[in-house]
Amino acid sequence: MKTILIRHERPEWTDSYVEQFSELFPDFEFRPAYSLEDAMRHAADASAIIGIGPQMPPQLISSMKNLEWVQSLTTGIDNLLAMQEMPKNVPITKCARLHGTQMSELALLFMLNLVRDFPHMLENQKAAVWDRQPQPLLYEKTVCLLGLGSIAETIANVCSVLGMTVTGVSNGRSTAPHVDRVYPRARLEEAASEADFLIVLVPLSDETRNIIDAGILSAMKPSAFLINMARGGCVDESALIEALQKGEIAGAGLDVFEREPLPSDDPIWQAPNVILTPHVGGFADIYHKQCFPIVLENLRAYASGGPEALTSAARR
Repeated sequence: MKTILIRHERPEWTDSYVEQFSELFPDFEFRPAYSLEDAMRHAADASAIIGIGPQMPPQLISSMKNLEWVQSLTTGIDNLLAMQEMPKNVPITKCARLHGTQMSELALLFMLNLVRDFPHMLENQKAAVWDRQPQPLLYEKTVCLLGLGSIAETIANVCSVLGMTVTGVSNGRSTAPHVDRVYPRARLEEAASEADFLIVLVPLSDETRNIIDAGILSAMKPSAFLINMARGGCVDESALIEALQKGEIAGAGLDVFEREPLPSDDPIWQAPNVILTPHVGGFADIYHKQCFPIVLENLRAYASGGPEALTSAARR
């Protein structure tokens, strides 16, 4: 009987998967791993692992001598693809096209808080200060989406309903639903100069590392905001801090960072007009339910055809 690890630090999610999958696939043994220590104890016996990509470190993967398949519960798998300890013949599947809802809500949260300076309102509330001012609207503002995948499509739909102009930057497509115009990456500076909000949604690669640099930031309007919900490495954080301190842009909403968890002494904490969230863009209270159908389909393929049946589903 093959053993499959379920690796997650939220016990209720792990237990739910173990219970449901054990009933559906009695020929497999599903073992819960609530911590890295739990996972390491079962690593040598496991043929597959299902879990959050960042919670599968190199020491765990290298200990899984019988590893045949990795199922990430995230869309981003750059850490797994770059991992030298990952056997080249092991298929890595991911959970894609399900983050649009929560990422769109976070994008709206950032945009509304930034444009209305809501943190200042909360400070006034604490000080019992009544300061009634006209409220800036998202209506007729321009939002530029750097990256036009499925998440961007959902955000574009939401923004268009609010009466915003939506532009996109992509080398992979020239049109997208609810996007008014699309620029190639070579014209990113031009697209950024038009935007009231520039939202970073591209995966991290050699081509996108620090794609938002000092040049792009200086091209943005002083009234514009940068929002990064992709990967921390897509933004030159030192250049961003300098742009914020100089008032070159109005502010930023950041959910991802070059170093995570973000160290308490990182200067980005103290940067002016910044709203920080702890990498929760794709995270939701129903996330395990959202992932379930994808994992179930891949488990069925693995049960019937082994790791070879997952090769076409893998994104390496």
